[in-house]
Amino acid sequence: MSRLPGRLSIAADHGARVPEPGPFRAVPAEERTTHRDTRLTLPIPRSTIPAVNSPQRYANRRVLISGGGSGIGQATVLRVLEEGGRVVAADISESGLKDTVAKADTYADRLATVTLDVGDEQSVRDGVGRALAALGGLDTLVNAAGILRSAHFLETTAADFEQVLRINLVGTFLMTREAIPALRQGVGPAVVNFSSTSAAFAHPYMSAYAASKGGIQAMTHALAMEFSKEGIRFNSVQPGSISSGMTDGTGESKQSIGPGLPADVDFSLFGKVQPVLPLADGAIFARPDAVAAVVAMLGCPDAYFITGTEVRVDGGSHM
Repeated sequence: MSRLPGRLSIAADHGARVPEPGPFRAVPAEERTTHRDTRLTLPIPRSTIPAVNSPQRYANRRVLISGGGSGIGQATVLRVLEEGGRVVAADISESGLKDTVAKADTYADRLATVTLDVGDEQSVRDGVGRALAALGGLDTLVNAAGILRSAHFLETTAADFEQVLRINLVGTFLMTREAIPALRQGVGPAVVNFSSTSAAFAHPYMSAYAASKGGIQAMTHALAMEFSKEGIRFNSVQPGSISSGMTDGTGESKQSIGPGLPADVDFSLFGKVQPVLPLADGAIFARPDAVAAVVAMLGCPDAYFITGTEVRVDGGSHM
């Protein structure tokens, strides 16, 4: 595991456990919030409703982020650190993680890194184990690692198709499965997965990618139901066209989001098949931090009543 020089122990005392809204229970009348028009009573004590938009809403919160060496994953690492979180950034690329470390220098005492391959079961098991040991537990998991393979359907080989599913869909499954035992002991535990607008809208040349992201979205719904009574929330984001390591076509960024894919994608296709962004003055790509802000919201206690859904972050391109 990589650590910045002179950093404090990331596994320091996590502090007192904050009460989380669990199963609904009877609450004294004076503690209830009532909607006067519909006479509906929200059976949650006011004392448990977190402050919205707290600048330090991740204070003492333990967060593992895959794909943290580039793009949206890296932007999410920086966002969570800015909000006070303790973070382990995981990625297949050591150089990508070094770049994240350099950009997060101000927060050196709250960042550690782990090199792992989300498509390899043993690598995930070992890497998540090291991350949990560094953090001393887990409150939020962000599954941002992924790859994009753009090709005509008839030119997509079975190996290509299987690799995209292996990294995107199976990788999300493996990371989540290894993290759940720790999340069960976490404070307001949450998982944020990465779907895509490709899971909901037709984009040509992306059959493998769309299938993987649709699978992630469906799995997110299933897990939200399966673990709801344990208080673990599962949501996903649907990024639109984002300028990130996944879409710039360079060999280094390809390696930072998945193993073994050459930089042979024709990214000129994106100008033909991707809509412009109404909120970006005619641009095709938005910045990664636009998605990171939404990921940070879904992974913190502010979103305690949101589970089993997806949030589209596409600049209005699919209105």
